[in-house]
Amino acid sequence: MMKQLIACAVLGACSLSPALAQGKFPDGIVKLVVPFAAGGGVDQAARLLGRQLQTDLGVSVIVENKGGASGTIGGKAVQTSPADGQTLLFSAATHVLAQQVLANPPYDPQTDFEPIARVGEAPLLLVIPPNAPQKTLKEVLDAARQSPEKWTAALPALGAPSHLATLLLAKQGNVKITMTPYRGTAPALADVAGGHVQVLMDSIISLQGMARSGKVKPIATTSAQRSGVAPDVPTAVESGYPGMVYNSWYGVWAPKGTPKDRVQFLNKAVNKAVAELAKTGAFTTLGILPVIESSEQFRKYIAADVSRSAELLKESGFKPE
Repeated sequence: MMKQLIACAVLGACSLSPALAQGKFPDGIVKLVVPFAAGGGVDQAARLLGRQLQTDLGVSVIVENKGGASGTIGGKAVQTSPADGQTLLFSAATHVLAQQVLANPPYDPQTDFEPIARVGEAPLLLVIPPNAPQKTLKEVLDAARQSPEKWTAALPALGAPSHLATLLLAKQGNVKITMTPYRGTAPALADVAGGHVQVLMDSIISLQGMARSGKVKPIATTSAQRSGVAPDVPTAVESGYPGMVYNSWYGVWAPKGTPKDRVQFLNKAVNKAVAELAKTGAFTTLGILPVIESSEQFRKYIAADVSRSAELLKESGFKPE
């Protein structure tokens, strides 16, 4: 089904190229704001998309990193930008949960932004310190259950897929584990590599480099089937936890009030770029499965994702900070 969608998008995109050019929008620099530090998984995906959009649209596309406050600093910068479609937010699922994880959220992600397109999804990878004796997910969960005081999980951002997946892991494994928020993936990963915290779950994009180099030990992925970028790492399902399937996802938003014709233009442009990245395999090398859908489909997906995540947060007793 995904291959058919991509094929259709490629064919459609080819026929749309003249229309995109004749539309004379965008007619200036397009800015993609990434609300996380440079070098992380979200940033890498944004830069791939930005380069492809630049090629397709014939205008400069700049990726600007504005990290901090669980992604809301960058989000606020886009929300308060002119609603002309020139300044866009490229973020992950973290963005849509600001209302659920922050005591004083600066905006409502579902009403203060215009969804443009969801561009892809990726499984998460669970890693532990390289010198830890555990080799399987069962061994990790058994050890955490037996000595919970010795196990801490790093959270790159509250409300991020890593946070929700860690809650799901604790639920599936019937363990109580201390969770410590970090300012992004890089410092969390450094502390796992150094043995200061014992568990980290984050997108396979962000962790595969350190896992391949042996600086952290990969234990399991959260995909339904093994990932093509980590074929030697078993899934949590294989490891005996059939309910442990969870994906990170990525999308593009514009400020609220962006004209509908510009939202549709951008949706077609992003879908065309995603189709090209899927065709060349650029996304695949990062472990991203491309997604091509309408802006309205993206809006409905967000609502369903927020509902599911809110229930998981409630079950865990999470309190906004």
